[in-house]
Amino acid sequence: MTQSLTIRRPDDWHLHLRDGAMMRAVLPLSAEHFTRAIIMPNLVPPVVTAQDARAYRDRIRAALPARADFTPLMTLYLTENTNPDDVQKAHAEGLITALKLYPAGATTNSASGVSDFSKVDAVLERMTALGLPLCTHGEVTDPAVDIFDREAVFIERVLDPIRQRHPDLRVVMEHITTSDAVDYVLASKGNLAATITTHHLVINRNHILAGGIRPHYYCLPVAKRETHRLALRAAATSGDARFFLGTDSAPHKDANKLLPCGCAGCFTAPNTLSILAEVFEQDGALDKLEAFTSLNGPAYYGLPVNDATLTLIRETPSFPSRIDTDDGPVTVFDPDMDLHWKVAP
Repeated sequence: MTQSLTIRRPDDWHLHLRDGAMMRAVLPLSAEHFTRAIIMPNLVPPVVTAQDARAYRDRIRAALPARADFTPLMTLYLTENTNPDDVQKAHAEGLITALKLYPAGATTNSASGVSDFSKVDAVLERMTALGLPLCTHGEVTDPAVDIFDREAVFIERVLDPIRQRHPDLRVVMEHITTSDAVDYVLASKGNLAATITTHHLVINRNHILAGGIRPHYYCLPVAKRETHRLALRAAATSGDARFFLGTDSAPHKDANKLLPCGCAGCFTAPNTLSILAEVFEQDGALDKLEAFTSLNGPAYYGLPVNDATLTLIRETPSFPSRIDTDDGPVTVFDPDMDLHWKVAP
């Protein structure tokens, strides 16, 4: 039985750091285990211009612990008013790594997102020319579409038409939750990839609803049937270079999670690597963990893999049930299973 596993230091290709007091509390937990992270731009107000991204990056850098080896990879929030020249300027400066597409109203702080997708074609054309990836939140917001079907309908109504109009556009389907998304990636050429979260590998919709509503398992896209969870696990543990880790770690203070209309998101930054090691071992794929966490993402984004390494050891880890912030406590995701791996000090 394997007692330790050393891998290249991982990256997180989808991370929410928030801002202010919340960012100062959660940032060190990601910086402890990850060298780089794609930073989500859905602040209030959102990060929509190069100037916004530069200011947010500087706030993140200022909040990092001393000697932390962590690089925030900034993104712009795509709107119907995004200026292609501003995008090109930000890319030329090395300021941004991707743009983020939120359908208007799809998730937390997405009110400024896109309603008419034809209005962003000029930006997508410029991104194609620059080789700049588009990261998508893959859900439609049509109230006639069942919430459990919104990802599959997004692929049909929004994503596939965009990719037909812009066949060379690099696209990352973020936090996929369905076998439909897995199949779409597998059937597509190499400019399409997908991130998979830690929590979607271990929970299905029963965790949210069976035996009572458990708001700390509520996320968007919402967890789906068990058959979809198993499809995600098969994709993540396959070693296929088109699938890689994006935790979508999304901290909300408990007071906002427990409202009658509570916030969506799972906070997984502290225990992601212990959970992933457990998942990959359960599926007989510990040898594929490094590809998922540390190799496939850099290859897609055209970045070098990290020189530093990280070692996991077979030892029961201990995590707090919540962390304290100046904004209020944040509950840490509970994987609802025993864990047997921890990151070595």
